[in-house]
Amino acid sequence: MSLIVQKFGGSSVANAESIKRVAKRIVETRKAGNEVVVAVSAMGDTTDELLDLAHEVAPIPAPREMDMLLSAGERISMALLAMAIESLGHTARSFTGSQAGMITDARHGAARIVDVTPVRLREALDEGAIVIVAGFQGFNRDTKDITTLGRGGSDTTAVALAAALNADICEIYTDVDGIFSADPRLVPKAHKIDRITSEEMLELAANGAKVLYIRAVEYARRHGVTLHVRSSFNNNEGTIVYNPTESETAVEEPLIAGVATDLSEAKITVVGVPDIPGKAAQIFTLVAKTGANIDMIVQNVSAASTGLTDISFTLPKSDGQQVLTALRAEQSETGFLGLQYDDQIGKLALVGAGMRTNAGVSAKLFTALYEAGINIEMISTSEIRISVVTRADTINDALRVVHTAFGLDASEEAVVHAGTGR
Repeated sequence: MSLIVQKFGGSSVANAESIKRVAKRIVETRKAGNEVVVAVSAMGDTTDELLDLAHEVAPIPAPREMDMLLSAGERISMALLAMAIESLGHTARSFTGSQAGMITDARHGAARIVDVTPVRLREALDEGAIVIVAGFQGFNRDTKDITTLGRGGSDTTAVALAAALNADICEIYTDVDGIFSADPRLVPKAHKIDRITSEEMLELAANGAKVLYIRAVEYARRHGVTLHVRSSFNNNEGTIVYNPTESETAVEEPLIAGVATDLSEAKITVVGVPDIPGKAAQIFTLVAKTGANIDMIVQNVSAASTGLTDISFTLPKSDGQQVLTALRAEQSETGFLGLQYDDQIGKLALVGAGMRTNAGVSAKLFTALYEAGINIEMISTSEIRISVVTRADTINDALRVVHTAFGLDASEEAVVHAGTGR
């Protein structure tokens, strides 16, 4: 008997009919002789609707109460799904995150999992029940408060449960047929990837691919959980995300796994920085104190006549204003001349483990963008990724020309069943 953890997102349980369809799929898995644990998201746009409601009653809602509110969405889904399974003649038990043993730190809105103690889940499985767990939420032992894990928290819940229960596989159900070489909504001829390494998936997730959240991929990689990303609308095989063994890494990988884009970042340029030791350290210490996550950094060669240089870096748009405020407050101490803020940028990332042993990837990428008349503003590389920053209004064109240039186009258009790919 295998133990399978399944996760269903909001679009998969958007209404009563969808919930009944998901219940039938879960029951089919149980009838095949498997133990089944399900992590479920809130229905459809419930979380966004609750967020809007909170801001209608309070301009700045208390973080603790916000978690109490938002965690209700998943509790609704878990109970309805358990009812639907029971109506099909199978025993189901629903559990909140705290009942399931999801122990987190005390941070509201973006808690981190520190331990998983699924004692009650194991007891329910041993008694033959299908277990339904509310995703996205946990419990802090010290404060005794409910916490939420932030966006993508249900993916992370499913992976954490799979690791704690030593599941054979963790199935992430969504509204597309798997992981594609690019977002099929933007590149209709993107092709489905049958197998991808967790390392490649981490890079794609970090650079804008939304089918899996980076925290869930990192958790799966760290704990050796194999993921199967597949559609909740059919029984087709999806995409396996796996940790390759040493023998597998010795085999030549396909050159490029996929292309991802991200429009959520902005660029800050610190103009006229004295080109002397310690100035960059001062600047990025100030940025670090704001808690902002920096992505790409470029420092220009200093002008010989002035001894000044410019430093540009990208960061989430949501962190932009607080970083600008922190830098302006210390401008006289740091000695730079000014700041420039640009939130009309887009990032494109080309990802593939095969880059390690293949020359000419950069040349092909830059040539494709040049021939399309697309200017590159920043470049960053790793062993399996090349990222470039360009204008936001050219990013979709850049995605399509690069996808074609690397031979990633499929012969037929991809099917998107509903929703947003979550």
